[in-house]
Amino acid sequence: MSARCRFCQTPLEHSVVDLGVSPLCQRHVTPANFTQAEPHYPLHARVCHDCFLVQVDDVVPPAEIFGDGEYAYFSSFSDSWLRHARDYTQNMIQRFGLGKESRIIEIASNDGYLLQYFLESGTQVLGIEPASNCAAAAVAKGVETVVAFFGRETALTIKANQGLADLLLGNNVLAHVPDINDFVAGMKTLLAPQGLITMEFPHLMRLIEENQFDTIYHEHFSYLGFTTVERIFSHHGLVIFDVEELPTHGGSLRIYARHSENPDLPVGPGVEELRAREKTHGLLDLSYYSLFGERVRETKRKLLSFLIDAKRSGKTIVGYGAPGKGNTLLNYCGIRTDFLDYTVDRSPHKQGNFLPGSRIPILDPDTIFDSRPDYVLILPWNLREEIMKQMAGIREWGGRFVVPIPEVEVYK
Repeated sequence: MSARCRFCQTPLEHSVVDLGVSPLCQRHVTPANFTQAEPHYPLHARVCHDCFLVQVDDVVPPAEIFGDGEYAYFSSFSDSWLRHARDYTQNMIQRFGLGKESRIIEIASNDGYLLQYFLESGTQVLGIEPASNCAAAAVAKGVETVVAFFGRETALTIKANQGLADLLLGNNVLAHVPDINDFVAGMKTLLAPQGLITMEFPHLMRLIEENQFDTIYHEHFSYLGFTTVERIFSHHGLVIFDVEELPTHGGSLRIYARHSENPDLPVGPGVEELRAREKTHGLLDLSYYSLFGERVRETKRKLLSFLIDAKRSGKTIVGYGAPGKGNTLLNYCGIRTDFLDYTVDRSPHKQGNFLPGSRIPILDPDTIFDSRPDYVLILPWNLREEIMKQMAGIREWGGRFVVPIPEVEVYK
């Protein structure tokens, strides 16, 4: 267990929430492995009292999570996420004048869900992805991809072989790295002198204030506020010159960074505004984090009360989705097939397997229309609008949607 902050090495003495022990959230159980035991690891989030980086204990090697070629998450199975990627591509090209001479490099490029749009525009693209099965899917789209974990060593290799990045981007990866200093130092190494970095990550302030505890899992080593990220980037010679607040993943930030030596991209007013707002909200005060654990425990009690009452009334309940956040929720609350008959997912890479820990079967979404359940529990609650639109047909028999976060809510 890591006893010190992964950024500043301050001893970690303050708990945010202890979620007990849980299996790896994307390590789905295959039928062949159903009778084999799964390793469970502590899942305890703590906050550093110096830099206020919230982090879980470093108990699982990254190669065990991402590096065996069996990573289950493919970005291209969310329509809304593909729209987000396409809109981002158009925005970057227009705002920064990216063209055919520009080199776009994405860290944690998954299945090429985003770089495919840059490729269509005629820019030079390169993906860096540690999961070989995801990388293979990207290559099939025509996206050149290096299979590697990113850090300074990988950055030096790519710099020597492919050159520097005019745009270096990463969506939902900054939270996934155990050695955040090596990762950010790698970005400094790989960025062209006049280049820019964009990073998207869930905003810690939204996590705390909207009770999004299920986004805490072993893949997410860090939970990031803007002020803390700004301090980490500054430590490595990078300046954040702009920031946007996004609705994705329950509330995310997109930061824009450059070399500190590059004065051509001035720091905008949004940087100071968000920094001040985080301070006002209390993100730099330990008391801000002290009540979160009890709020999480009460959410667990409310969800279990709903499920128990529904089952006692003879209602049938199934899940929608097999996301990482869903596995934190199910395992922390002790929800198994005694409450959820099954869950469904659009990804064929997940169908036919079982959720880790709970062993709830993952089926095709059409199964819902065959079994006609009374309730559908939406596990990827951040996609609830997309899912309720896709599955609107359940209302024909009186089926209802249930969203567990921030509070249990039933939608007709």
